[in-house]
Amino acid sequence: MTERTVAVLAGGLSHEREVSLRSGRRLATALSEAGASVREWDVDAALVERLRSDPPDAVAIALHGGEGENGSVQAVLELLGVPFVGTPAQACRRAWDKPTAKAELARAGLDTPDWVALPHTTFRALGAQAVLDAMVDRLGLPLMLKPDQGGSALGSQVVKERAELPAAMVSCLAYADTVLAERYVTGTEVAVSVVHDGEEPRALPPVEVDAGGVYDYTARYTPGAATFHCPARLDDMTLAALAETALAAHQLLGLRDVSRMDAVVDGDGRVQILEVNVSPGLTETSLLPTAVRAAGMKLGDLYAALIERAVARR
Repeated sequence: MTERTVAVLAGGLSHEREVSLRSGRRLATALSEAGASVREWDVDAALVERLRSDPPDAVAIALHGGEGENGSVQAVLELLGVPFVGTPAQACRRAWDKPTAKAELARAGLDTPDWVALPHTTFRALGAQAVLDAMVDRLGLPLMLKPDQGGSALGSQVVKERAELPAAMVSCLAYADTVLAERYVTGTEVAVSVVHDGEEPRALPPVEVDAGGVYDYTARYTPGAATFHCPARLDDMTLAALAETALAAHQLLGLRDVSRMDAVVDGDGRVQILEVNVSPGLTETSLLPTAVRAAGMKLGDLYAALIERAVARR
């Protein structure tokens, strides 16, 4: 790449700080190998002054959770006129709120597991047990309970019996004020990354995840805890449907440069979208780097191309 000064933003104060730092270190190394002059900056009270006094050519965001994915940091970069790789602030907010994103995907005719999202105040005002009973009557069991915002499966729980619901609720509410209850879908769990490093966005090879159970925080970030197959061990028609669905979700939600769709291919062969991530992980166990390798690319070269696109937008 043409030598660029790139600031990699990582860390911050979200629950996913440590994962973000790991992603940031890996991205910084990859960009250095691709020829960039890299600065690794934490997201703290010094960031705005750094951006003003010593602006980089572009910013690469390796933040997970909180301000890094809800559009807050992106909005500040837009205010300062600093080019960055990733989705604009308004679209980040839309994708970050899982019920909002699911509603948009469903309205467009894409499949996503049936759900209901309820704030903590509703359970307090109307009686937790009565609301939980109505939830089970409507959606059935098992259920996947997760915070309405957040990533890395933090606070997510599979509920197989009614008696498990109260503890699962407590787990969710430790990370957000609203619980998203989703009908649990069984099948092949896959992740499809979308990148826009050329004329048109394209889907990378799907990564099949075999965690031997729920793909939770431990399985995501402990080497050897899950097995990955890329491309996924699915027929050509299903692989094509996955790529088409990931591209449709990326464009429908207004995402830019890079995203990752998490989905399950159910027993009928339908692609059920679980969520779409605007800042995919880049750690040694993350799924975007796995897909990049399967596509015959290097992570640094991919992000170098995305940085050139960001600079060109300015």
